[in-house]
Amino acid sequence: MSTLATGSDQAFDFLRRLIYDSSAIVLESDKRYLLEARLRPVLLREQMASFDELVARLGRCDAAPLRQRVVEAMTTHETSFFRDIHPFEVFRKNIVPQMLLERSAQKRLNIWCGASSTGQEPYSIALIIKECGLGLAGWTTQMIATDLSADIIARARSGVFSQLEVNRGLPAPMLVKYFEKVGLEWRLKEEIRRMVEFRQLNLVTAWPTFPELDVVFLRNVLIYFDVPTKKAIFDKLSRIMRPGAFLFLGGVETTLNLSNDFKQVFFGSTTVYQRIIRG
Repeated sequence: MSTLATGSDQAFDFLRRLIYDSSAIVLESDKRYLLEARLRPVLLREQMASFDELVARLGRCDAAPLRQRVVEAMTTHETSFFRDIHPFEVFRKNIVPQMLLERSAQKRLNIWCGASSTGQEPYSIALIIKECGLGLAGWTTQMIATDLSADIIARARSGVFSQLEVNRGLPAPMLVKYFEKVGLEWRLKEEIRRMVEFRQLNLVTAWPTFPELDVVFLRNVLIYFDVPTKKAIFDKLSRIMRPGAFLFLGGVETTLNLSNDFKQVFFGSTTVYQRIIRG
């Protein structure tokens, strides 16, 4: 089988443009190895002999499903329960108490996880909300979780995780309390699964209607985008987040020099971005 590493520059450039146009993911010229590693399973699944054949198939008028599979193969789904624990601690100790005061009249909290992958992040938030007893206090919490991949969304919606996945970051008491054993895997109880509404969404295309958001988790996804795409996403966010709402980004991500609608708020060593209240 030929490889992109020894194949034509034209094949690589075609795939790189396709991925950027479809998802805004930027692949520099030194990322051929990554492209080859991520797309090889697509070739095997489609029974194609080479990347040249893949490019030829992608140029056909009926190639929309294949294009989607190629783009989804290039997205990263690395995640775990309570990943980088500090943002979740800030959410539990600082953000939730503040929301309880600020939203006491409405008793409603709207949350969006914009790169939810296989579901560990939104389910971690749901577990915190459950532990805080917001439902018992008469609050309504709407949590929307989105991802580019339809297959990943379906898996997240099932709430089923392997032993390795529940071992990564999930406290043992929560496993016992909120999961049930299904064969060799673990399934979240329905009361937790019902708390999260999963939808497929490409961040660089038009967004559907959202409720006015109080908290947004958009962690470890903006690093794959160029500056114009980041600015466009922050502009969209500023229009759907209420003034004073909080935005969680990845550790190396920031709104600085990209948007004037957010300010940094520091909780110990953790930085959170808050929608600026104007006027």
